[in-house]
Amino acid sequence: GRLNADNARFLLLAVLILLYMLCGAAVFSAIELPTEREAKERWEERLENFTRRHNLSRAELQGFLREYEEANVAGIRVDDIRPRWDFTGAFYFVGTVVSTIGFGMTTPATVGGKIFLIFYGLIGCAGTILFFNLFLERLITVIAYVMKSCHERQLRRKGVLPHNSRRASRTSDVDSLAGWKPSVYYVMLILCVASLIISCCASAMYTPIEGWSYFDSLYFCFVAFSTIGFGDLVSSQNIKYESQGLYRFGNFVFILMGVCCIYSLFNVISIVIKQSINWILKKLSCKCCHRCQRRLFRSRRNVVMPGNVRSQRNISIETDVVNESDTDGRRLSGEMISMKDFLASNKVSLAIMQKQLSETANGYPRQMSCNSKQNGFSGGVGALAIMNNRLAETSVDR
Repeated sequence: GRLNADNARFLLLAVLILLYMLCGAAVFSAIELPTEREAKERWEERLENFTRRHNLSRAELQGFLREYEEANVAGIRVDDIRPRWDFTGAFYFVGTVVSTIGFGMTTPATVGGKIFLIFYGLIGCAGTILFFNLFLERLITVIAYVMKSCHERQLRRKGVLPHNSRRASRTSDVDSLAGWKPSVYYVMLILCVASLIISCCASAMYTPIEGWSYFDSLYFCFVAFSTIGFGDLVSSQNIKYESQGLYRFGNFVFILMGVCCIYSLFNVISIVIKQSINWILKKLSCKCCHRCQRRLFRSRRNVVMPGNVRSQRNISIETDVVNESDTDGRRLSGEMISMKDFLASNKVSLAIMQKQLSETANGYPRQMSCNSKQNGFSGGVGALAIMNNRLAETSVDR
């Protein structure tokens, strides 16, 4: 049942992710490997020319370069940069830790720093993820409220909702907007636009101040906002900037807003992926069921049961099952079915009927509309569950 469906969904998602990674590896290898080989050939040529010009052995020069690599890991650069472990540099570092960005340009070198980072990151990352979840919850509430207001305006323009009184409007809201909630695709579109606007504005700030191209600035924004954090481009690393305090504050605000929006966007995209997986599984299960039904029908179509006279017409699976019951003789001969057989064959329907009558007498509980299932706002774990619950709650009672 439910467990088998979850296992099937998990396995299908794992296979799709593996295929996605294999395709990505093939594409990146085809694009980047030739450039890497060319860079290695140029470096070997320069290294050979340098050793010949300065009469140095290749082993001595390589030893010196290894020492520089160790200094580079400790934060030493050829060009002057700001100190890595002053208070502002350490604050920037802990920001990359708790946000799980982890650029890698600054790392603890001492044993004490590494041990402290383990416990500090454990609590800090958990707290920051909780903050992102709460931000996501409020963001979905705001988006749903705005979209619902726009939806109500459209209904008023069409004449579905009256303009006269609030009471009449509320009554009409209950009738015409019952169970309404925004589509997951609209939410995804809004988050995409918001993330793009923040990235473009941040890139317009980074391009003149950091000296990057606009495309490199956009690339940095995605790497930073998505918390991938390669570390090939890192903002706010020079010793001095024009309006340094204002720039560092703007850098902090853009990274915070960008991470929150991209985090929310990833969760919405995960809902769409979940819908796609459910659709694939549904198609596969339908094909399997049809095949099984055809095989069962072909194997049982010409079987003659003892004591039963089967008709010559084609019998469906449902009819085939009914004919094997104890009441087949009476049903095929046209006799009236007894009350006992009626109750036995319809006990599930009677139970549902009793439940509906009880809910009618006591008042209906809050129901999830069918649109929520279609939009994918059900289930989930962690941030996905928070998003689903908020989207399910933002209906007529707002």
